[in-house]
Amino acid sequence: MDAMKKLLMVVSGADSLTMADGTSHPTGFWAEEVVESVRVLREAGVEVTVATPGGVVPTVDKASLDGTFDEAVASLADLRAPATLESLKAANFDAIYLPGGHGPMADLAFSDALGTLLAEFHDSGKLVAALCHGPAGLLSAVRADGSFVFAGKEMAVFSDEEERQGGLDVPYSVSGRLAELGARLAPGEPWSSTVIVDGRLVTGQNPQSTVATAGRVASLI
Repeated sequence: MDAMKKLLMVVSGADSLTMADGTSHPTGFWAEEVVESVRVLREAGVEVTVATPGGVVPTVDKASLDGTFDEAVASLADLRAPATLESLKAANFDAIYLPGGHGPMADLAFSDALGTLLAEFHDSGKLVAALCHGPAGLLSAVRADGSFVFAGKEMAVFSDEEERQGGLDVPYSVSGRLAELGARLAPGEPWSSTVIVDGRLVTGQNPQSTVATAGRVASLI
């Protein structure tokens, strides 16, 4: 019998994001993206470890709570006692997964510890996955020589058009910054379920892509 596959889910620990106009906007992780991803992965027999920067208890973005996932978020023990990102090693996992919410734009994008982990996962041929604003975390994966770990990779990310329709004046374009580093962005229609697999990188565009993204990860891990 095959050993259970182990996946590290890195959740943002941020609770606010400084917007383009300098004001602070409450943020966090997107409820559906964490809850449904964990459900799909665990139902597929994947062992999921949730971690945050500093091991902080993550904040759910209240905009993602509409009664559908409120109870699931409250009952998910992993969110009440997450592992500390900085203490973890890629060697102990088969895959890494970055769900969204705007939170990753505030912390994961600038995390040296995450950048190091992502490079280790990539360089050892392990699966890397990111969903919605989760690809902001990929921005941390710049090597000492200035090269981007995922340069040339095709990927999906919450699109500028979706950002515009969402109405938040975010401080930067995640897709724009990824493109500047050499990623190849392939946006689907706004709010469509869009998942892109490029080698050992799996990316999903938005919350509508959650189940499909987690399903692809479960099949490829």
